[in-house]
Amino acid sequence: MNLEITARLQHGAFTLDVNNTFPLQGVTALFGRSGCGKTTLLRIIAGLEHPRGARVCYGDQTWQGGGDFVPLAKRRIGLVFQEHSLLPHRNVRGNLEYGYKRTPPNLRRLHLPEVCELLGISPLLDRRIDQLSGGERQRVALGRALLCSPQLLLLDEPLAALDTQTKREIMPFLVRLSREAHVPILLVTHVPDEVERLADRVAFMHDGRVQRIEELHDALTRPDSPLFDEEGPVSVLEGTLSAPDAEGLCRFESGNVALHVLDPGGTRDSRLQRLRIRGRDVILALKDPEAISVVNRLPVTVEAVHSGASGESLVISRLSNGQALLALITTSSLRRLGLTEGSPCIALIKSLALHQPGRGEEGR
Repeated sequence: MNLEITARLQHGAFTLDVNNTFPLQGVTALFGRSGCGKTTLLRIIAGLEHPRGARVCYGDQTWQGGGDFVPLAKRRIGLVFQEHSLLPHRNVRGNLEYGYKRTPPNLRRLHLPEVCELLGISPLLDRRIDQLSGGERQRVALGRALLCSPQLLLLDEPLAALDTQTKREIMPFLVRLSREAHVPILLVTHVPDEVERLADRVAFMHDGRVQRIEELHDALTRPDSPLFDEEGPVSVLEGTLSAPDAEGLCRFESGNVALHVLDPGGTRDSRLQRLRIRGRDVILALKDPEAISVVNRLPVTVEAVHSGASGESLVISRLSNGQALLALITTSSLRRLGLTEGSPCIALIKSLALHQPGRGEEGR
């Protein structure tokens, strides 16, 4: 099933002009700089903006087009913005039940106990809204949106108003939400880290247009990916994380590949997780240097090499499990090692450098 949007909207000097089809599976991130039109596009999808001549179709449902217009209340969309927008005169339970009670019984797919368990908010049910932390409020806002049993969930910069510590607190719940709610999600963000941890695909936006829509793993193997503008190239591996050993290291397993990661703390989740590895934190060697402090030493095969004018070269390699691993090295080192397509080598990654969900900005 797809979401089809054709719309043109002008606000002063800014023009949004889109004609795109978005797959409705998993999480699609609308990514781009502030002011590129991400939120405006989200508002058109929600029916909060309805430019003349626009067409919005969700599967076989026409939400706008040909003289028809379905208001937000009938689109069965869950909305979560930067600010939580909770009802201050109701406690947490009252906020959660607000949309649930207004959803026809035959359309209710999600219920209070399972949503509370998913978001870890069962202990908060009797609290007033002013007794909640920022992260707790945002989790309650997500719960309220889910309890409307939406057919589409729209998240507009849900972490933007939170401090770093609170972002670390709420990120694991967003990860669980994307896996377990079974509701397609459109996530507006300008932060590459959020895309890399949460998205299945990315819609890159620039100056009011969607430039392209591609799967995350494709976006992360393009040397010119906009996701690399801030921190440089990043790899994202999928796998499971074990409990820490006596020395505080967890084992991250991805197929037949295993890495050691510092214990991220928090609730242990053995389900599929993502591990971010910056290209600058990957060292390449022709042979395995055994007498070294780095415990993560992985055999890889070079797939492609991209050399830039700045004296840096991006080496895209494949692990034995088929996932891509990117290394950013100097062009001088590339020549000295003689690495070309098909070259076997060893990738070395310090455990301190690995960015596992839950650690947030620490270790960078």
